[in-house]
Amino acid sequence: MARLVAWFASRGWAPLPFQKTVWRHYLSGASGLLHTPTGSGKTLAVFGGPLLQALSAPQPAAVGGRAHEPVPALQVLWITPLRALAADTARALREPLAALGLDWQVGLRTGDASARDKRLAREGRVDVLVTTPESLALLLSYPDGLAKMRQLRCVVVDEWHELLGNKRGVLLQLNLRRLRDALPVLQVWGLSATLGNLEQAREVLLPDVPDAPLVAGARPRPVHLDTLLPAHGERFPWAGHLGLSQLQRVLEKLLSVRTSLLFTNTRAQAELWHQALAAVWPEDPSTLALHHGSLDPAVRRHAEKGLREGQLRCVVATSSLDLGVDFPAVDQVLQIGSPKGIARLLQRAGRARHRPGESGTLVCVPSHALELVEYAAARHALVAGVIEARPPPTLSLDVLAQHCVSCALGGGFDADALFAQVRRTYAFAALDAAQWQGVLEFIVQGGRALSQYPDFHKVVRDEDGVYRVHDRRVALRHRLSIGTITSDGSVSVQFLRGGRLGSVEEQFLGRLRPGDRFQFAGRLLELVRLENLTAYVRLAKGGDGLVPRWQGGRLPLSEALGQEMEAVFAAPPTSPEMRWLAPLLTLQSRISMLPGPSSLLVEVVRRREGQFVFVYPFAGRQINEGVAALMALRLARLQPNTLGYAANDYGFVLAPARAVELDVAGMRTLLQPAGLLDDLRDSLNLAELARRQFRDIARVSGMLVPALPGRTPRSLRQLQASSGLLYDVLRQHDPDHILLGLAEREVLHGQLDLDSLAATLQRLQGRTLCLQSPRTLGPLSFPLWAERLRGQLSNEDWKTRVKRAAAQLESRHGT
Repeated sequence: MARLVAWFASRGWAPLPFQKTVWRHYLSGASGLLHTPTGSGKTLAVFGGPLLQALSAPQPAAVGGRAHEPVPALQVLWITPLRALAADTARALREPLAALGLDWQVGLRTGDASARDKRLAREGRVDVLVTTPESLALLLSYPDGLAKMRQLRCVVVDEWHELLGNKRGVLLQLNLRRLRDALPVLQVWGLSATLGNLEQAREVLLPDVPDAPLVAGARPRPVHLDTLLPAHGERFPWAGHLGLSQLQRVLEKLLSVRTSLLFTNTRAQAELWHQALAAVWPEDPSTLALHHGSLDPAVRRHAEKGLREGQLRCVVATSSLDLGVDFPAVDQVLQIGSPKGIARLLQRAGRARHRPGESGTLVCVPSHALELVEYAAARHALVAGVIEARPPPTLSLDVLAQHCVSCALGGGFDADALFAQVRRTYAFAALDAAQWQGVLEFIVQGGRALSQYPDFHKVVRDEDGVYRVHDRRVALRHRLSIGTITSDGSVSVQFLRGGRLGSVEEQFLGRLRPGDRFQFAGRLLELVRLENLTAYVRLAKGGDGLVPRWQGGRLPLSEALGQEMEAVFAAPPTSPEMRWLAPLLTLQSRISMLPGPSSLLVEVVRRREGQFVFVYPFAGRQINEGVAALMALRLARLQPNTLGYAANDYGFVLAPARAVELDVAGMRTLLQPAGLLDDLRDSLNLAELARRQFRDIARVSGMLVPALPGRTPRSLRQLQASSGLLYDVLRQHDPDHILLGLAEREVLHGQLDLDSLAATLQRLQGRTLCLQSPRTLGPLSFPLWAERLRGQLSNEDWKTRVKRAAAQLESRHGT
C-alpha cells in the first residue's frame, strides 16, 4: 500500500478513509457497493484494490537476466453507462500505472471505439477494459468470449444508479451472473451516487451476497443554488417558453467566469439555446460548443476535449454530460428550466468545480414563474436530504430472449442450467417455468403463430439438448442489434462533401423538402437530398431554420420534488424564489387558495367556452394524465358526456362538453383507488398503447431485426408497419405470446405507472379536499388551460394565443 500512498502524495493528495476502507474490503476478497458524490475520488477508491493486488503479486521470473515481456490479459472490466464517460474513465485509469511500475494496457470498447481498440478488446489483449453493458453483451456472444476473460479478477460497475432502473441494467445483471458463475472468485463492485433505495441497489447488483459491504464515501459537497431572478415588476411568463427571455442575464453570467456548462432538459432546447447564444456571443465563436446524444462522436469528443483543456468558455449540453466525466476547468453550471428531479440537480451541480475540497454551484435559470417554486422545493429537499429512489424493472422477457440468443451464439446453453442461472438475478428471481418455456419457444420458432416462417427460427436445439445458433446470417443480425436502447427511426445528417454531424429523427426530416433549412449541431443547414436514411446537407447562409424535435425528450417531475413543492407552497416564503413569487402567490390566494401537503385543491372555473375542472395532485405529468383519464371515465359514467383533458407536472384539467355538478363527496368517489385497473382498461385504449410499446419490445427481443450491412436500412414507417402487423397476427393467432403480455404490463407499470398511480390515489384520499369556484383563471390554472389549447384547431399559432390570453389576465389582475 505504501507505493500507492506515495503516488497519492506525489499528486498532493492523501487517501481518504473511505478509499482505504474499500481497499481493505477488496483485498479481503469482498464484493460491494460504494456510494459517494461525484468528484470525491470514487474511481481510485475501487481501482486501488486491483492495483494493490497487482503490486503484491509475484513479478515474472527472469530468464537469462531478462524478465519475460508481460502478455496483456484482461484483469479488470470497468462498465460505464455513457460513451463520453468511458473515454474519460480510461484516461483516469491510465494515470497511476506508469508511476506504480505496472505495465498494464487500458483498452476501450464502446460504439465510439476505433477498429484497433475493438479488435484488442475482442482478443482479450488488454489488462483493463472500459466498456458499456451493450459491448460486454457483444463480447460474450462469441464462443471464446468467456475464455478470453478467464483471468478476470474484478468487474466495476460505474454510475450504477443510472443503470439500476432500466433495461440496460437488466441486460447487465444477466451478463454479470454469467461471469460470476464462470469465475467464482470474481469480485464485483458498484459505484453510485446517493440513492433513495441504496440497499435495494446493492441487492440488485449482488443478489446472492446479502452482507456485501455498503461503503459510504465522502460527505456530499455543499451545493449552492443561485437563481437568476427577474427584476421586481418585470413581466415574466406564467407558463411555457424556453427561458430565452433570460438570454442577457445568462450571457453576463457566462462571461463572468472562465468556463461554464449550460444544461438544458432536451436536445431541441439545447439547439435553440446554442443558436441564441451564438447570435450574441462576443468572443471567438470556437469557444462556444454544443453537446448532446444525437451529435456525431467526433463532434462530441471535440467539445469534451475543449472542456478538459480549458479552451471553451461554454458548452450547451443535455444529459449527455450529466455523469461523472471529470472537467476540473468548469467553474459553474447553469440549468435552463427546472431539472425536474433532486438527484439530477445534484448530478449536474457536481459538474462544477470538480476538484477536491470545492463546493458545487448551480445557477438556476427559470423559463417561467412557476419553475421558481421547483427551485425553492429543490432547496428544501437538499436541506432535508431527500432524494429519489430508482425502482429496478423485473421480468423483462424481451431482454431475456435477447440474452438467450447471445448465450446460444456464445457456445450454446442447456435450458435447465440457464433457467437456474437467470433466476439467480434480481430481475428474474420470479421467472416461472411457463414464462421460461415461452422464451425458449420464441427464440426457436418465434412462437406458435410464427412457426411457419423461417425468419423467426434463430436457435436450434441440437441432438445433445444444447441450444445453439447455426445460421451465420442470424448471428450477424443478432450482434448488430444487441442492446436495449431503442429510439424512433433516425436519419444520419452528413455534409454533401465532408463529415457526419449526427442524426435526427426520421419523422422530422420526412417533412422537409430539398432546399428547406434546419438548425442542427450548432449550424444552419440546407437539405440537399434524402436517400437511404441519410440526409445530405450543406451550410446555409443567413435566415432561420426549423429545430428538430426528438420524441420522449421531456423530463417528468419526480414524485419527491412534487411533494417538496407542496411543502414550500404551504410554508412561509423564506427562499429568494418564494419571496420573488409573493405577489403571484397572493394573487393565487385571492382568486382561489394555495395548495399544501395536507390538502387537495380542486378549482371549477366557468368561462365563455365552457366549464373547466382543475385538480392539483403535484404527482408529475405521467401520473396526472392517468388520474385525469380515470376521472374523465368515471364522470362520463354518471351522465353521457365528452370530456377533454390535459396535464402538466402540477395537475390536470378536465373540459366537459356538458357541465357537471361536483361536490366534495362526489370528488372523493371519482378519485377512489378501488377498481383502478378495470377502469384504466376502459378509460384508455390499452390495446393501442400496447401496440406502440410492442415495437420497442420486438426490437429488443430480436423479433424485428436490422438490415444487414450493405442493404438499405429500414425506415421508421417500415418498422412501424412490420411491428403493427406482427402485433395483429399474434393477437389473433397467439394471444398468450410472451411479448404481448409484456407489452401490456409495460404500458400499465411503465407508461402509466400503475403502482404509483394507485399510491397517489390512496394518498389523496387522506387529504382535505378543497373545492373552489374562482371567477377567473389563476397562476396555477392558466398553464393547464394553455396546455389544453395545443390540441385545438386555430389559424393562429399556440404561442400567439397563449401570449394574448396571458396579457389579458395580467391586465385584469394588475400583475
